[in-house]
Amino acid sequence: MAAATIKVFLPSGDAKRLRTAEISNWAGKAVAAPRSEFKELLGRAELASAGVYLLTGVNPKTGEPMVYIGEAEVVRDRIKGHTAKDFWNQAIVFVSKDANLTKSHIKYLEGRLIEQAKEIGKTSLDNQQASGSKLPESDQADMEVFLSRVLQLLPLLGTDILTPIEKFSGKKKEEATLYCEIKGLKASGARTPSGFVVYKGSQAVLTERPSAYNFIIELRQKLQQDSSLVNEGNHLLFSKDVEFSSPSSAAVVIVGGNANGLREWKNKAGTMLKDIEEGTL
Repeated sequence: MAAATIKVFLPSGDAKRLRTAEISNWAGKAVAAPRSEFKELLGRAELASAGVYLLTGVNPKTGEPMVYIGEAEVVRDRIKGHTAKDFWNQAIVFVSKDANLTKSHIKYLEGRLIEQAKEIGKTSLDNQQASGSKLPESDQADMEVFLSRVLQLLPLLGTDILTPIEKFSGKKKEEATLYCEIKGLKASGARTPSGFVVYKGSQAVLTERPSAYNFIIELRQKLQQDSSLVNEGNHLLFSKDVEFSSPSSAAVVIVGGNANGLREWKNKAGTMLKDIEEGTL
């Protein structure tokens, strides 16, 4: 991802309230606000433009992150119609400062954002189908640049649901990889900016310990229900890379019970993550 100078403006001085964000040498602009400031958001002049928007929150049935991704030639008019949706608690809007986004452009961006959300798999989608749009090659290239800036700003605006799990390779992956072993089973993973990733092919115990807390049982069940963990007879296997919020949340899934990830995860030499990190201070 390209280096960037980002300007964030806080009209109220509060970073949790309405804010705008721009990137130097980029024609786009973001406006984000919590649902509690929906009226103030609708009053922004930027929302009279064409753009794409994300409504982010939590699925009330599953407790997982959820998003609605949409587009509109006049964003203000479209998002007024989403007040009946109960799940969302934040709106993030992206428009062009030079008003050069056409209906085809925003349809293309909506489609690509939905594709990205499905591919990354960190969130459920309130809308699965994009209107989609085919663009001339040059316009498509321009929109891919616009999209890259949107993805760059989203974590700064409070959501990483469209941020891919960090991939390490070569020597860097070898140095970053840690291991968790139990009963002859082995899992590997690494720290990421968002938490801790357990790599595809890692193994986990088949059944939970009697002392396992309910949240551990529920987390393992959820991973099996979405096929992230599959039954291999005498153990469970990670079918894809899975990112957790911390080393401990990753470790409890693997060992099937309470665990301190700072002690369970070790490098090739057997040094605990706790000692590795303390040694860098």
